Amino acid sequence: MNATGYIINAILVLLVLRQIRESRLDLISLVLPVALVAGAAAYYLRAVPTAGNDIALDLTLAATGAALGIGCAMATRMRRGGDGVALARAGGVAAVLWVAGIGSRMAFAFFSGHGAGPAIARFSAVHSITSTDAWVAALVIMALTEVTARLVVLRLRARKLPVAAAEAAPRTPARAQA
Repeated sequence: MNATGYIINAILVLLVLRQIRESRLDLISLVLPVALVAGAAAYYLRAVPTAGNDIALDLTLAATGAALGIGCAMATRMRRGGDGVALARAGGVAAVLWVAGIGSRMAFAFFSGHGAGPAIARFSAVHSITSTDAWVAALVIMALTEVTARLVVLRLRARKLPVAAAEAAPRTPARAQA
């Protein structure tokens, strides 16, 4: 992993840590993480190998990413603000899950180039994972599914939030008040 990868991952961590303080769940706060991961995917992803057990690796890491993203979204407290916009506050569990996903990918990338490469190569040979590109694709897919699952669950939860009292109260015509 190069400096760009570390910067992207640091920004993704900061996006959730920022939500430890309650923040508006507007379109930008939901789409920015997806845009960052999509940019990383465009930067890192050259191919999605399909030989051997590469697809099984992709599916396994995608499921792991989805579970982390869903868990993170479910551990985020939500309410509707007075202006009708959903507000989100990530709790400790949400932050831990989010950082665990990002941290595991960063650790894999770091250790693959700092001593764990031979062990990863042996594991790959035993389990018919065909190349480094297969690992890169699977890790990017994991990140995409983690971010997307979180986005979708937060969006669905926001739709189900009760309407704020100010919005629910019937409006009285201006003439009737005079």
